[in-house]
Amino acid sequence: MSVLLIEAFYGGSHKQLMDLLQEELGDDCVLCTLPAKKWHWKARTAALYFMQTVPASTNYRSLFASSVLNLAELAALRPDLGKLKKVLYFHENQLAYPVQKCQERDFQYGYNQILSCLVADVVVFNSAFNMESFLTSIGKFMKLIPDHRPKDLEERIRPKCQVLYFPVRFPDVSRFMPEHKLARLGKVIGVKRHGDAYQSESLPGQQQGRALMRTSSTEQESGVCEAQPDLDTTQHEGLPTPLTAPLRPSEAEAPEGTNPCQEEDKQHLTFNLSSVLSGMDYQQRPLHIAWPHRWEHDKDPETFFKVLLQLKEKDLPFHVSVLGETFTEIPAIFSEAKQALGAAVLHWGYLASKDDYFQALCMADVVISTAKHEFFGVAMLEAVYCGCYPLCPKALVYPEIFPAEYLYSTPEQLFKRLQNFCKRPDLVRRHLYKGDEITWSTGLPRMGPVCFEECLGNI
Repeated sequence: MSVLLIEAFYGGSHKQLMDLLQEELGDDCVLCTLPAKKWHWKARTAALYFMQTVPASTNYRSLFASSVLNLAELAALRPDLGKLKKVLYFHENQLAYPVQKCQERDFQYGYNQILSCLVADVVVFNSAFNMESFLTSIGKFMKLIPDHRPKDLEERIRPKCQVLYFPVRFPDVSRFMPEHKLARLGKVIGVKRHGDAYQSESLPGQQQGRALMRTSSTEQESGVCEAQPDLDTTQHEGLPTPLTAPLRPSEAEAPEGTNPCQEEDKQHLTFNLSSVLSGMDYQQRPLHIAWPHRWEHDKDPETFFKVLLQLKEKDLPFHVSVLGETFTEIPAIFSEAKQALGAAVLHWGYLASKDDYFQALCMADVVISTAKHEFFGVAMLEAVYCGCYPLCPKALVYPEIFPAEYLYSTPEQLFKRLQNFCKRPDLVRRHLYKGDEITWSTGLPRMGPVCFEECLGNI
């Protein structure tokens, strides 16, 4: 147990990464966690909790934690842990995380992350955009201090930093795919059909991909320290509120904050999805648009629905599936848009079943992001894996991951692209995705400066 893994927000992408590291490290690690609830309180108080609960050991040599934890506090409270080699992983950063105009950014969260970087030996980001947006914001952020400001913090932190793209675990979705997508998938990744099953041929990086794509089945309760339980995965990227969960929890799990008012619609609309599409030749179906994002302001649902309503005003045929989780406060645009879109809606709301979620993506033609914030974007990658044509802003992390063909600069450009697709849905149904081959073999969008094995070596 030479590696200590600490996760103060054990859910979504945070949980998936810790589970993967634990699987790879085996008996050589111990995992300590807190539940993925009340993120703001975890960021404030987790160090004190772990001071008391992390077992003492002379065998530890490295500590790996996400940036939710105030690493500086923990190192001070537990000098034995402060002596270890400390690796800090950023799923998101609080210096660039958007806030609504009516709110002020809480200085403490970004300040905690800066302190953690100063204490860490290695700082890892899930994208170059995440890293650069954090590092280049430090100077401006520290000017919020009224006087006696520290200097040259970016210069001290940058040499420790590197990029490790988040390891996405893709399930087998071939059983959900319509025939035209299966045929297209075969051209993209070289699949061979054996009876009713599809298996991908070996591609560059496939051996590494196997380590990244393994999944397991047993859910662990958070808040414990154990050597190596077998763990399930879910995926929510981003904070302070959990992001979209493309790798969904089991049906028995109801994530905190999910709107119970969706329960009545869920069964009806899932049935609607299958009944509307079944028996209809795919060439005759209207364009099917998916929006698989968290229902919050930073995903800019206003722009998305504005574009869809423009399509409707032009009497262009389309269907839409609005997926993703809801929380306590839902922007009013969702109820307004649902009513305005009417029969164009095939599905509306969070799907707790992983199978239902991936089936909905497999039935869609186009996946849209209108995000104002994205440090990685698991939901978009998974939708593309399910055969969707991606349309993303030419900003944030997206140019780092997707070729220029799939990027738009303005809502007007997005509307024009969708207008053409509504008129000719066969264009996207015949399209072969032009991203890197390795995306499908490893689950990574272009291997970053640091590969997975190097990260393990770092800890």
